Amino acid sequence: MKSDTVGKVLITQEQINARAAEIARQIEEDFKGGSIVLVGILRGAVMWMVDIMKNVELDIRIDFMAVSSYGSSTKSSGIVKINKDLDTDIEGKNVIIVEDIVDSGNTLSYLKSYLKNRDAKCVKVCALLDKPAGRKADIEADYVGFTVDDRFIVGYGLDYDQKYRDLPYIAYLEQSSDE
Repeated sequence: MKSDTVGKVLITQEQINARAAEIARQIEEDFKGGSIVLVGILRGAVMWMVDIMKNVELDIRIDFMAVSSYGSSTKSSGIVKINKDLDTDIEGKNVIIVEDIVDSGNTLSYLKSYLKNRDAKCVKVCALLDKPAGRKADIEADYVGFTVDDRFIVGYGLDYDQKYRDLPYIAYLEQSSDE
């Protein structure tokens, strides 16, 4: 059962909704009267992307990318593989990458450069969570929902072994010693 392994609720759904509305106002201010392409990074960013979309009152297009960073360990190797690329032409467009969490920053750094090289007008990053303690790449999100400590986070799209994405809040995962 989920409650057996999910720790204390860190960020409630109400807090997430309020922060999404605040960030939407920032995005509207930054792109006054313009249009944007939201690029959701599958799968974790879906819930956050929906919240941002619902609150931004601009001309919005959406698309998705699926990427993986792999290596011989559980840590990111910095080698990024694109499993699903964009279907949308972003040349000359304002692009906002929507990410669930910025941790090492390796994948996000690669993606930002990759999209800039496709002649986007600008590429910004909107992350639900920022975990600066894990940062390896020199990258910061332009819009950040919340900053979190260096612990394993689940809920609101973030998973552990494909579980807990559906939680309507953010929590730490409590891992027992027998795992």
